[in-house]
Amino acid sequence: MKVAGRIKAGLALAAGIMCSPASYGQDMPGMSMPPNPPSARQPTRPPADSGQPQGMQDMPGMNMPTGPPSAAQLPSPPPESNQPQGMQDMPSMTMPSSSSDSGDVSGMTVDRMDMHGDMAGMNMGGKMMVGATGNYSMMRDASGTAWQPESTPMEGMSGEWGRWSTMLHGYIDGIYDHQGGPRGGEKTYSVSMLMGMAQNQTGAGTLTLRAMLSLEPFMGKSGYPLLLQTGETANGVTPLIDRQHPHNLFMELAGVYGVPITEAISVFGYVGYPGEPALGPPTFMHRFSGVDDPAAPITHHWLDSTHITFGVLTAGIVDGAWKLEASAFNGREPDQYRWGFNSFTLNSASVRLSWNPTPSWALQTSYGFLKSPEQLEPTINQDRATASASYNLPLDHGNWQTTLAWGRDNNRLGNTLDAFLLESAASWYQHTVFARIENVAKDELFQPPSPLAGDIFHVSGFSLGYIYDIPVVDHVALGLGAMGTVDDLPSAIAPAYGSTNPLSYMLFTRLKFT
Repeated sequence: MKVAGRIKAGLALAAGIMCSPASYGQDMPGMSMPPNPPSARQPTRPPADSGQPQGMQDMPGMNMPTGPPSAAQLPSPPPESNQPQGMQDMPSMTMPSSSSDSGDVSGMTVDRMDMHGDMAGMNMGGKMMVGATGNYSMMRDASGTAWQPESTPMEGMSGEWGRWSTMLHGYIDGIYDHQGGPRGGEKTYSVSMLMGMAQNQTGAGTLTLRAMLSLEPFMGKSGYPLLLQTGETANGVTPLIDRQHPHNLFMELAGVYGVPITEAISVFGYVGYPGEPALGPPTFMHRFSGVDDPAAPITHHWLDSTHITFGVLTAGIVDGAWKLEASAFNGREPDQYRWGFNSFTLNSASVRLSWNPTPSWALQTSYGFLKSPEQLEPTINQDRATASASYNLPLDHGNWQTTLAWGRDNNRLGNTLDAFLLESAASWYQHTVFARIENVAKDELFQPPSPLAGDIFHVSGFSLGYIYDIPVVDHVALGLGAMGTVDDLPSAIAPAYGSTNPLSYMLFTRLKFT
């Protein structure tokens, strides 16, 4: 009975792997697979009178046994096998003899990642890719050294290059943007992100290299219209107001090296030029709850604007579900020359405490001192405090994630300004619905000689959008989407914006590399 239980557990594991999108078209020795996956809209169901236990019914193109195998058919396990129960060899399927430090799972190659934390590492061209800073699933890693819920799905093309495990993912959006009112505008443009990662067991630890690029500099230095957005400059003379700046060609060029001390404890170092210091939640383009929204949050410069920083050194310690880290970094935000690099400077500092109590939760609180963050206000320094919580709920054929975040910018000399963000995204099959609610206190919406210059205004934005993804070829999906936004403004600035509730919308297409 013990052997039969192991055989059934192993077959159930194989069935789960082959039913996932990662395994279609990849036959395993001795198992004939169907040439194409079943339609997501027409899932295969077992016969009503099937007597087989749930999870053991026939799958298309794979004949399962009609009853328990006879004793003569049962393979004998190795006398000293140290594999976990359910992972011993099955007929015609070779399993690794033992788990190695490098995470080899020889013979189990999955070239597409679209999985939750409990499947982490069963890809990478025969090698496991592990957590960059400690002994945990790689699904916990987000942007920089920030953490996300471990159950968050991750899409990416993965493979192997020599001894390196690799992954590639990204997207490119084509957007028509209409921002309402006299301070709005129209523009057709593109936003994009391409991220590559490579990992290798080096010396006593794990080395992870990352590169993240964007073609947004093509849209021009002035970026795109976005009501109530502030921060940075297009010409080095005037600030960008009601516009979102483009991101740099090089968004991250970084390396992380983590060394285990015990089973639960590890230490790590991170170097980025550019990179992301230990400050704030994962940046919006790396949060499942925010990545599908084509617009940057108007709370961006309160929460995660340091995600492109030209000079970052971070050191930290991980103890199971906890992580404490500190950074020295360049406090100045990128200038208007988006194609190149700014000088490597370490003049600011931050500290962040992260806690992932369960695979569904990621919480963090952080503080940073930013020296002269704004190019046009070089004498003003800033203290920034943030706190955030993300909850992720895996669904059958989908996922749902929500993030709540708070940020405070205390300008020296200047005002203390708070920002709040609540965003959520739910995907199901090829459908995704996303929403964002923000409230922020801003003192940069008006410049001299306006009598409102320097005044603080509490403004809010409410966005709701939808995207439908159509598979095009392997690893590529075409998305068609739309988003509408209504802002809520105080009456004092309504004349400048044409209304207390200006309306805006975006229509967009997206190519996503999965």
